[in-house]
Amino acid sequence: MEKKTRTDGDKYLPYEQRVGNESIVYFTRDLSPEGLLKIYRKVSGNIKGKTAVKLHTGEKNGPNIIPSSWVKYLFEQDDFKDATIVETNTYYEGDRYTTEQHRETLKVNGWTFKEVDILDEDGTAMLPVKDAKWFTEMSVGKNILKYDSFVALTHFKGHTMGGFGGSNKNIGIGVADGRIGKGMIHTTPGQDDMWDIHGEEFMERMTESTKATVDHFKNHICFVNVMRNMSVSCDCEGCAAMPVVTPNVGIVASLDILAADQASIDLVYAMEEKDHKDLVERIESRHSHRQLSYMKELGMGNDKYILIDVDNDEKRIYPKEAVEHVVPFVK
Repeated sequence: MEKKTRTDGDKYLPYEQRVGNESIVYFTRDLSPEGLLKIYRKVSGNIKGKTAVKLHTGEKNGPNIIPSSWVKYLFEQDDFKDATIVETNTYYEGDRYTTEQHRETLKVNGWTFKEVDILDEDGTAMLPVKDAKWFTEMSVGKNILKYDSFVALTHFKGHTMGGFGGSNKNIGIGVADGRIGKGMIHTTPGQDDMWDIHGEEFMERMTESTKATVDHFKNHICFVNVMRNMSVSCDCEGCAAMPVVTPNVGIVASLDILAADQASIDLVYAMEEKDHKDLVERIESRHSHRQLSYMKELGMGNDKYILIDVDNDEKRIYPKEAVEHVVPFVK
């Protein structure tokens, strides 16, 4: 059963109560292919060689995914000449459960301009997880080992089990292979219920999975969260996703995964109650602030940051004093 009590790390922590260093997070309101490219270039300095671009390509005809036309625009640039979209098969049975099914779904959703590398098509590999609670290693799609750099291109939204799906979820679930790795995160060995792990334990397991990939790529990794069409449902729910009631915000990017996801959460919490009510309820009911506090405990980044407005001469629009300073930029 889900835990009845929450830890201090499972609550929204106002900015002024956070401690530690500050990271840089870039922000643009420009929700377009050009805006996506512009903000990506702010964090791409160490992206070199063969590059894995991990995004959620979605279930068939899913309405809320990052538009394939936006990503096609990126791949037409020299920045992406050595880049490949990467995915893994799903843990649940459906239209992305096997590689064959997955490739048909990719065609339906417009991912035809570049071959997608389904990382677990040829098997799995184990990446170490250092100094963690649940795992010493994580099973991932073997093909991830072919790449020199990694771009987490994430559609930020709600999530049925994770509460929210940011860069942490995109990597932690999305790089873990479809059988062993995702099973390690979702299921207690020997249990009939394949989804028996949830709440804070689920957040911790998912975060440890993410840590394996982040540590593997060291400083050759960056994180981009697209805050558009933010249903409380994940893109894995496809056309069954709940309606979008949260306003579009923009795009954030950072070299710090915790700062990227924390900034995205702060932007949601800074909205008026009527605008963020459903998404905040989903986040809090799933204990998903534990994603953020556990990333900090594992040394994966900072929850303090300076938000840089790339639309206005890189003006600092997010002073450290209070989260409320961002409200005018959300409206």
